Amino acid sequence: MIADPLILSVVLIGIMFFFLLSSIWIGSALMLTGLAGMFLFEHNLPPTISLFQKAGDLLAGSLYDSLNSWSLAALPMFILMGEILYRSSISNKLLNGLMPWLSKVPGRLLHVNVAACSLFAAVSGSSAATTATVGKITLGELKARGYSKKLALGSLAGSGTLGFLIPPSLIMIIYGVLSDVSIGKLFIAGVFPGLLLATSYSVYIMIVSYFDKTTVPAQEEVFTLKEKLLSIKDLLPIFSLIGLVLGSIYGGFATPTEAAALGVLGSIVLAIYFKSFNLEIFQEALFNSVKTTVMISFIIAGAGFLSQVVGFLGIARAISEFIGGLGLSPYVLIFVIGLMYIVLGMILDGISIVVMTLPIVLPIITMAGFDALWFGIFLVFMVELSQITPPVGFSLFVIQSISGEKISYILKATFPFFIIMIFIVMIVTIFPEVATYLPAKMVE
Repeated sequence: MIADPLILSVVLIGIMFFFLLSSIWIGSALMLTGLAGMFLFEHNLPPTISLFQKAGDLLAGSLYDSLNSWSLAALPMFILMGEILYRSSISNKLLNGLMPWLSKVPGRLLHVNVAACSLFAAVSGSSAATTATVGKITLGELKARGYSKKLALGSLAGSGTLGFLIPPSLIMIIYGVLSDVSIGKLFIAGVFPGLLLATSYSVYIMIVSYFDKTTVPAQEEVFTLKEKLLSIKDLLPIFSLIGLVLGSIYGGFATPTEAAALGVLGSIVLAIYFKSFNLEIFQEALFNSVKTTVMISFIIAGAGFLSQVVGFLGIARAISEFIGGLGLSPYVLIFVIGLMYIVLGMILDGISIVVMTLPIVLPIITMAGFDALWFGIFLVFMVELSQITPPVGFSLFVIQSISGEKISYILKATFPFFIIMIFIVMIVTIFPEVATYLPAKMVE
């Protein structure tokens, strides 16, 4: 029998790939992988009750624990907001309003995903909600206008992960509680790295569009200053809606969940104002919101169950303890821990990665001389990478559900943005002031 947790992780990844390649539902594949892990490695589990009772109790408990979260209530609200914007003429007006201002920028409207995800990340704090909402608004319009499908999908996958880095962020809150680091400082520390990552995505889009003219429509429109100023009337309602949601959160008037409900109400008001709202549109928006929310929730539940099985098998703890015992130099230690998180991101969701590894990894990091505040931002980057790392990449699954594309095509489109994120992680590691400068100024 196999007892080494390091070997167990390799076996579980192989089992998971088998289930995923069999084309069954993602949530089912994750749950079946967890069950397979329990049955194959029963000897690693606490010998208190029968295996079937362990599996049943663990499955029921993990389903409840994964979905019994008030913060998740914001998810269907933000998705519904995106559905209403998508099905009314508002999304078209947004792109029409941005077009005069982006007409001379290489990549033109391909930058919309980066800008919209950055703004929405500051509203939702959720990678899944950011990706689903923005994707519903932009992907169809960009495709209809003749923009590169590959760049549109890749930029959405990469930019959607900003929901964890740009405050407010659920991962930062969890890290702050577990590490006793100021959550307010963590929020401020994420601002510069988040802007740096978003800017890097836009620079990549400009470079690709400059050298490959097929990524944008061949027809280039020229706009006068008057036309640019007139286009503001199309943008103002959207920015007002964003201001309503953001302002209610940062002004202390509403929680993110309450702000999401305000966003739904605001999107309905705008759709009525633009005369593009009726009962049929509302019914379609509700129906698709339920479908998307259930899909994401099922994946969350499956990942929660698998995470608990991985925890019982001792995989995350064993890997962390193994790295801690190697006696590596500080930067080699960070490199190895980064690799560990990328591997764990293949089989765990982001929250589970943080909760399972932090009690062991954080003391190792602080003993090596790294700042706990800086490591919080580093860890958020690792969680972001897990969102676009197969096979358990939440953002990949969300994009697949709203685009209908094969996961292999989405992976190819996402890979350049995955590399960009790793490059930004290296910059933040070499120059930690990128993350720590603003919090230090706040203290002064």
